[in-house]
Amino acid sequence: MNYLDELNDPQRDAVVNTNGPVIIIAGAGSGKTRVLTYRIAYLIKNGTDPFNILALTFTNKAAKEMRERIYHVAGAEARNLWMGTFHSIFARILRIEADKIGYPINFTIYDTDDAKSLIKSIVNEMKLNDKVYKPALISSRISAAKNAMLTAADYAADSDNISYDESSGRPKFAEIFAAYEARCFRAGAMDFDDLLIKTYHLLNTHPEVTNKYQHMFRYILVDEFQDTNGVQYAIVKKLANVHQNITVVGDDAQSIYAFRGATIKNILNFHKDFPDTRVYRLEQNYRSTQTIVNAANSVIKQNKEQLDKKVWTQNEVGDRIKVFRALTDNEEGKVVASSIFQEKMNSHCFNHEFVILYRTNAQSRSIEEALRKINIPYKIYGGLSFYQRKEIKDLIAYFRVTINPTDEEALKRIINYPARGIGKTTFDHLAVLANEHNKSWWDIMNDAHQYGIKAAASLADFVMMIKSFQAMLDRNAYDVAMHIAKQSTILKTLYEDKTVEGIARYENLEELLNGLKEFSIDEPIDDDGVVRVRTLSEYMQDIALLTDADREDESDYDKVSLMTIHASKGLEFKYVYIVGLEENLFPSQLSLNSRSELEEERRLFYVALTRAMKKLHLSFATSRFKFGTMIHSEPSRFLQEIDPQFLIMEGMYNNRGSENRSFGARGNSGQTKIISSSTPTKSNINLPKNFKPINKAAPSSVDPDFVGDDTSLLQAGNMVTHQRFGNGTVLSIEGAGDNRKAQIDFGEAGKKMLVLKFAKLKIN
Repeated sequence: MNYLDELNDPQRDAVVNTNGPVIIIAGAGSGKTRVLTYRIAYLIKNGTDPFNILALTFTNKAAKEMRERIYHVAGAEARNLWMGTFHSIFARILRIEADKIGYPINFTIYDTDDAKSLIKSIVNEMKLNDKVYKPALISSRISAAKNAMLTAADYAADSDNISYDESSGRPKFAEIFAAYEARCFRAGAMDFDDLLIKTYHLLNTHPEVTNKYQHMFRYILVDEFQDTNGVQYAIVKKLANVHQNITVVGDDAQSIYAFRGATIKNILNFHKDFPDTRVYRLEQNYRSTQTIVNAANSVIKQNKEQLDKKVWTQNEVGDRIKVFRALTDNEEGKVVASSIFQEKMNSHCFNHEFVILYRTNAQSRSIEEALRKINIPYKIYGGLSFYQRKEIKDLIAYFRVTINPTDEEALKRIINYPARGIGKTTFDHLAVLANEHNKSWWDIMNDAHQYGIKAAASLADFVMMIKSFQAMLDRNAYDVAMHIAKQSTILKTLYEDKTVEGIARYENLEELLNGLKEFSIDEPIDDDGVVRVRTLSEYMQDIALLTDADREDESDYDKVSLMTIHASKGLEFKYVYIVGLEENLFPSQLSLNSRSELEEERRLFYVALTRAMKKLHLSFATSRFKFGTMIHSEPSRFLQEIDPQFLIMEGMYNNRGSENRSFGARGNSGQTKIISSSTPTKSNINLPKNFKPINKAAPSSVDPDFVGDDTSLLQAGNMVTHQRFGNGTVLSIEGAGDNRKAQIDFGEAGKKMLVLKFAKLKIN
């Protein structure tokens, strides 16, 4: 069958009309990836040289999947596409043109940890307070400046910036920024932001380079365009200036990365930069039920700042969306876990078909505890990455120094690991000498005897070892890596550690080397048909630019997924649970300062809703702990914005015991009023046999009018009543003032230690 026959009419139009500026507005689940890949395949099949096509994505995983699809349609020519993430493509250009801006072609790419480590060193050398100049904060501020296309000199020249730093108690920020910029340059290193900003400056200052790539890239395609920031769009716009054949694909309703510098203005104002833009709308959703699609539409229509579209579907109507109110976050976790247990039993489905989404990572705790108690396996996205583990970073640091010996952060990490008699005194001496002579640590180490360094002999041995590694760099990646792992004695050191942790670290290194072996076997063939060796340098560039979405562990396959909503973008699951739908949590309290911030939160909720294919569950708690204090919560305004015809309430009981079936209008106070209707009914969520309820004797809801007595004279032996735990006996009192606590036996609810400042108790 012809691949074009697989497309609906709007999709086909978006594929075959290839010339000029085009914006494809792709609603959730509308098949945008298929349209983008088929558009590229169509270009190739109609005579466009793949070397003249630039396709930009946000994850290597997405680029790989698209390339495979294009290969299936257009054949082996697909391997010649310039396709990848913004960072990987710009890194590729920079490696070709590095000499134009004074960098070595083998420059190192610093990750977030490297950047923070360098900043910490600079702060210490400047004798500044690292509690005021926190590395994470300084790193974030430098990143923001770069994304605003500012160099350190540009930043320092702006009096508003300097005034801001002085008023915030960090007047030395501009100096730290300048030192960071200089040290990265000296080390032949770029951080992730540099890959964008250096490309931008390269194109701005070298017209011959700009002209070269403008004529090379006859067709430019950008996926997830709503997620681009100012620098990314500025580069793309400049590259497209000659041929004007630029296609951007995205959905303004899924623009959720403003905190990373993304701006929705890029997609909303695209037609202003390219007046001849043709617009194609992909509005048919192939993913979700009609109920889910219509519910999501009812939410997103509340946003004022958006492009015109109406997402629809021909899928089945599907079940109504279940909304559950829990008394606490712990109860919420139990309800979600039991619902998954029941769904698995009733529908005979797999763990990997479920996802639990939350606004912040901290919310996972109660969910994890509940899943563990009934033995439901789960995995958390956004945890410690494989490549962030210490033993992995140690060996990779050896690779980095072998490729680029001026890489100061990598040198610091391995110069005395495993131990070789190079201690802190030598570290400090090297740092002082490097700064005094404006040379790299490597340059100083090469002449250690000349500089009178006490550990000169040990440094000379280290330098000789690294040079022996460098002599092998033209061999395949696995052979070089294995040699380094052995000769550096890292493998031996970890092998000799027979603790559980030591064995795990050794196995992690083994897994890294296994990955290198697989990488080395997959040898590319050049245009002349010659098999080319895959080098360690290529491998390092690949892993330096991995994103969280690119890291998968097949052993985690059949597990329930837990992740933030931001991490879920681009994914889909049959069964979706969105938890913590409470005011000041979702929407976040930080997003309530302006309409634009609130609208981004609403887009985030829209993204969460549209991850669901078959069934969707929403939940909120009426109370949860925050920094050790129990706070009472109001239901999220987003719940009210869903058309009630698409909802079914579970466990929604008011003070009279009647079950609530819908959300009412918001009052002048902004609080959601819950309208009660119908007669008392029980939630139809059944708990598995081994699942213990939070308190068998607990009342069905928290009474907001419950007022506690003065507990300043409370003593052991007193009888008390708690609004959730019922009647109890005070066993003991300890502490004083705000820290005064009581241990109370509540019978079936168990023994509880309560902080009396916060506990509401009636003394009987």
